[in-house]
Formats: sequence, C-alpha cells, structure tokens
Amino acid sequence: TEWTQRLRQQGVLISMDGRGRALDNVFVERLWRTVKYEDIYLRGYETPAELEAGLHRYFRFYNEQRPHSALDRRTPAEVHWTSQPDP
Repeated sequence: TEWTQRLRQQGVLISMDGRGRALDNVFVERLWRTVKYEDIYLRGYETPAELEAGLHRYFRFYNEQRPHSALDRRTPAEVHWTSQPDP
C-alpha cells in the first residue's frame, strides 16, 4: 500500500507478521482502540507536539490511575510494584 511504501522510504521498520491470525496483535489493537476513544478522538489534537504531550499524559493516567478490569480493578502500576521483590 501507499502507507507501507512511505514508511519504508523513511526507513521505518514495519512490524507485521502477515499471517493473518486473529490473535496476532489483539492486545495492542485493544490498547490503541482504548487510547483513541478515551483520548485522541475526544481531544482532537491539532499538532504533533500536542499529540505527543497528550499521549504522554494519557499513558501516565492509563498506567497509574485507570483501573483495569483484567487486573481486578487495579492499575498496571499497582500490579507491577506489588509484584516486585523487596530489595
């Protein structure tokens, strides 16, 4: 496609396995769907700088404040820090 050709021209390494399995990227696809519907579409960023700052803010919220049903309503940060061994 035009998009993948443009990425290649810019030296971007494209990560797609091309096997067409339904579960190949299910977790990443779910994450980006959440990001788009909870942040990007609502805020309508107008510049790359706004988008970068907004994504930084959203991922901080996503990891540190937003409860996740798959984690028993805990945040990813809570799960990470409670699973780390004491020094």
